[in-house]
Amino acid sequence: MSTEPKTTPEAPASGPRPGRLTAAAALAALEGLALVVGGAYMLVMGLAGDPDNPRQATTGGVTLIVLALLPLLAARGLLRLRSWARGPAIITQIMALPVAWQLLQADSAMIPGGIALAAVAVATLVLLIHPATTEALGIGRPGDVQEGSK
Repeated sequence: MSTEPKTTPEAPASGPRPGRLTAAAALAALEGLALVVGGAYMLVMGLAGDPDNPRQATTGGVTLIVLALLPLLAARGLLRLRSWARGPAIITQIMALPVAWQLLQADSAMIPGGIALAAVAVATLVLLIHPATTEALGIGRPGDVQEGSK
């Protein structure tokens, strides 16, 4: 056994975190917090309120809280410049777009929520695919060849 400490791969040392990456992390965290708030509301109404189906409200609340983990963990990873975090963040935005579409189809006060969700999802996607973001995360462009691979 070696007495040397094991090292783990660190984030790319490419300088400070770009503002686009910070903004993408903030928007992903905002979505995660919105899911936590919505889930907590459903959970409280399911337990203490008078819903049509308390079991369904409780299950929906717990589900939203668990789903909030994906964007929250992705936001944390993006802030720490972890390249793995970009995938879950992009998946979260892609999942948000059909939800926003359904909110836009409603004839109620949910339409502004759909507009806001769509705007946040599209803005976050644009920020996540920007070359400065991929470079800061150490993700190569398609077709780029590593120096040691030839």
